[in-house]
Amino acid sequence: MFNWIVRHSLHNRLLVLAVAALLLVYGALSATRMPVDVFPALDKPVVTVMTEAGGMAPEEVELRVSYPLETALNGMPGVTRVRSSSGVGLSVVYAEFDWGTDVYRNRQLVAERLALVREQMPAGVNPTMGPVSSIMGEVMLLALPLDASAGAAVTPMQAREYADFVLRPRLLSVPGVAQVIPIGGERRQLRVEPDGTRMAAAGVSLSQIESALQGFAANAGGGFVDLCGREFLIRHLARTASAEDLQGMAVAWRDGRPVRLEQVARVGFAAGVKRGDAGHDGAPAVILSIQKQPDADTVRVTRDIEAALDEIARARPAGLAAPEVLFRQADFIQASVRNVGEALRDGAVMVAIVLFAFLLSARTTLISLLAIPLSLAVTALVFKALGQSINVMTLGGLAIAIGELVDDAVVDVENILRRLRHNRGLAAPLPVFEVVRQASVEVRSGIVYATLIVVLVFVPLFALPGIEGRLFTPLGIAYIVSVLASMAVSMTVTPALASWLLPRMKTLDRGDSPLVARLKRWDERLLAWSFGHAKALIGVALVAVAAAAASVPFFPRAFLPAFNEGSAVVGVLLEPGTSLAESGRIGALAESLLLTVPEVVQVGRRTGRAELDEHAEGVHSSEIEVDLKPGERSRDAVMADIRRVLAVLPAQVSVGQPISHRLDHLLSGVRAQIAIKVFGDDTDTLRGVAEQLRQALAGVPGLVDLSVEKQVLIPQLAVRLDPRKAAQAGLSPGEAVRVLQALTDGTTAAQIVDGARRYDLVLRLPDMARSPQALAQTLIDTPSGRIPVAAIATLEETDGPNQIGRENGRRRIVVYANGDGSDMARIVGDIRAAIAATALPEGVSVSLEGQFQAQEQATRLIAALSAVSLAMVFLVLVSRYRSALLAAIVMANIPLALIGSVVAMWLTGVSLSVASMIGFITLAGIASRNGILKISHYLNLMRLEHEPFGEALVVRGSLERLTPVLMTALVAAFALTPLLTSADAPGKEILHPVAVVIFGGLVSSTLLDTLLTPVLFLRFGRRAAERLLASSSAPADTPAGRPREAF
Repeated sequence: MFNWIVRHSLHNRLLVLAVAALLLVYGALSATRMPVDVFPALDKPVVTVMTEAGGMAPEEVELRVSYPLETALNGMPGVTRVRSSSGVGLSVVYAEFDWGTDVYRNRQLVAERLALVREQMPAGVNPTMGPVSSIMGEVMLLALPLDASAGAAVTPMQAREYADFVLRPRLLSVPGVAQVIPIGGERRQLRVEPDGTRMAAAGVSLSQIESALQGFAANAGGGFVDLCGREFLIRHLARTASAEDLQGMAVAWRDGRPVRLEQVARVGFAAGVKRGDAGHDGAPAVILSIQKQPDADTVRVTRDIEAALDEIARARPAGLAAPEVLFRQADFIQASVRNVGEALRDGAVMVAIVLFAFLLSARTTLISLLAIPLSLAVTALVFKALGQSINVMTLGGLAIAIGELVDDAVVDVENILRRLRHNRGLAAPLPVFEVVRQASVEVRSGIVYATLIVVLVFVPLFALPGIEGRLFTPLGIAYIVSVLASMAVSMTVTPALASWLLPRMKTLDRGDSPLVARLKRWDERLLAWSFGHAKALIGVALVAVAAAAASVPFFPRAFLPAFNEGSAVVGVLLEPGTSLAESGRIGALAESLLLTVPEVVQVGRRTGRAELDEHAEGVHSSEIEVDLKPGERSRDAVMADIRRVLAVLPAQVSVGQPISHRLDHLLSGVRAQIAIKVFGDDTDTLRGVAEQLRQALAGVPGLVDLSVEKQVLIPQLAVRLDPRKAAQAGLSPGEAVRVLQALTDGTTAAQIVDGARRYDLVLRLPDMARSPQALAQTLIDTPSGRIPVAAIATLEETDGPNQIGRENGRRRIVVYANGDGSDMARIVGDIRAAIAATALPEGVSVSLEGQFQAQEQATRLIAALSAVSLAMVFLVLVSRYRSALLAAIVMANIPLALIGSVVAMWLTGVSLSVASMIGFITLAGIASRNGILKISHYLNLMRLEHEPFGEALVVRGSLERLTPVLMTALVAAFALTPLLTSADAPGKEILHPVAVVIFGGLVSSTLLDTLLTPVLFLRFGRRAAERLLASSSAPADTPAGRPREAF
């Protein structure tokens, strides 16, 4: 088959080159139109169900809302975990599904279950699904500063209205935007505060006011009327946004006269009750979180958002500063893609330098280098067909493969050049086409088998589950597709160009370059020495391999290398029960402290929860986005400085990075690297166990940001109804509770529409009437007359949980922490020892989760599947050489590569992570290639040129294959040098360990292969080689008797 492909490529040279040029242009155009992102799609299908529960206590929310929802959602097809958080007046339930399930089908299943469970919900409580969004969905954070000292001349209410009714609708219209969540400022509402004394004097009840308010500002249709042959639409207009109109509205009639609302209540615009606030650089602000849809191009969406902001800049109120960009994910994406793209470019330059140094010919270098752009173009077309994006991992696969893309072409060109020189010296030279065909076919079988082995060793990559599989599978696809494309190029374009350009070379008879000649002399002397010291050489190699393998368990371990995102996320957690005002004050102080860190450019704080946010954060919790600039200090040093300056705060502080935080949340449901989950039924018991574990872990070296999830008791004012007294007053318990809730929590009676703006019309007691004493004396209407609340209920101060977390049907409290960058395996070992030493009460269990768990699972799976793939490689080699011994000699290069990889990892301080293990997988395929090229050439010399087995054969074969072997190894190694430098540069963090492992392994395997493969073949290969030659039979098709397919 290979003979046929090469022959037809030579006979149709112009067609082959034209198709190659077309592929090059089309591939380049396709690459420019592909979406760009930082990582492949990492969105595990999650459906969020949010339920506003009108001021209910967390216990009520758990029992009446969260528990029924959990029960309904558990057991759905594909569900892996159901989590819930029950807070004050809010339930958030997360249903997590298997990777690979369709998120829209999942949402349909959830919608069906919600339809069944709605009838179990309390009156007025309606669960709703959150929008479809991405785990990496927060593409931008905008801040509208309200610092009066900086020139802001607008009120917090005006700024929030601009955010709600100008910015948000316009940004939601941008294609690819899923949600825009504003927080901070003040939300306008039209508030009615009833006055009990005046209501009693006027004889007006609360129900009368409620009824009147519900009919306020409502328009209605009136059908049509025909007048003089024309049809008129009738509209009944009563809607108004005027507080004065509301004040004059009649709520009752007494003695033939209306009782106006202003006579019994205070009416006016006011700020709504806030459960969240925001700040920017220590001053108040409104912050907008902009989230994209799954699979949307982050860079394109960001550009469209910025264009929309420029478009509506004129609508900004006078005195309101322009929005400040706090976080822009596109910056990290563009920096990462740019860095990896530059590494790809620089790698190609290094390849060209190495090739020219060996070949000293622009023509041969050009022919070999053409494999790179053609392979990249084909890969781009394949990725377009698969719907993949351009991201760090796909570019990383190409950057790692860049040196190998010329391997097949280099071997082909070098052998064609050697055969053309030999043919020119013959008395009856063969036609050029025939020489090129024979030379190409001679090495083809070895190239194909080497490429097949590269593909086989990558098989474990596609079996990786979870986030690591989503990350590294595109890298594997890019690597394999590009390598297969380069093999196709070497069978078609390379022979076609070689037949055109090489025969007319003036330097064809020049022989080896000075560099190659010198290397061959050195190699010849080394081979002569190694043949006399074979046993010692093999023994030293075995000891080195054993030492390298024994040192692997002592490497520090990590799941993935830390990213350098250029920003940080700081969590500030106060004691639950802290008011929003106090939490905001401490949060502003944290902002000011952060600005003292030299690398900090600006900060933005979000305290509590925004109205549309899916995260159930209490007002005691603040999250601060920190924009960092590059500096001389390392990322870890900056993070340590941030922890130091915030240590003075009376709060638990955690420091991380935006994308890393989200990856942690994806793994364990907690935004920390390590999550120790305590499960049980009694919250007090769980709290005690969690605190006991925290104290036990406080002394673990390398553990930072250690804290317990704030599920604690907060003060409550309980209005306990006496059913008997309520019945005596003529009130049912349900009606009594409804009236009390309307007075204390307030009720939204109607919505005021003012153009595109919407305001709630709220009936609520004034703040001064909400103290325990005033509340006890508040009058309520009953069939028996107006009576104080104290007549039917008792008021008492008590406590209750601020929040209740649940997971898979049980209550849960989490102890969470981060690592300081040291050995995660050691830290986890200490944590497990501390958990084992902790006595757990009956019914309480502990689960340890986080990055390390994913790392352990991935390590076990990669190790098992790598063993299977190596066995498959061995079987492929046995089928090729029909000898287990020859297959073992070829695979001896793999442990030889381990030596250099281990040394390189120790020297550079690289941890044993999923990324470095991917490097070992890649290296196994590359290292095997050199052995195949040499063994195949030894066999071809014996078969085609009848060279007898012995030292002369091995020396000749080694010297003739020295140039292609060294070139392929050196181009693969030097192509990685851009990834070896600037390890902390965005985009290179996850590829640096891969490059270190491959580079170190290539150095050791190439150096040792130069000696060991010839020694092993000479010492053990005679019988296997002679048996193979005796059993092989191939019809001759040339005058020289050269077979159709060589080894």
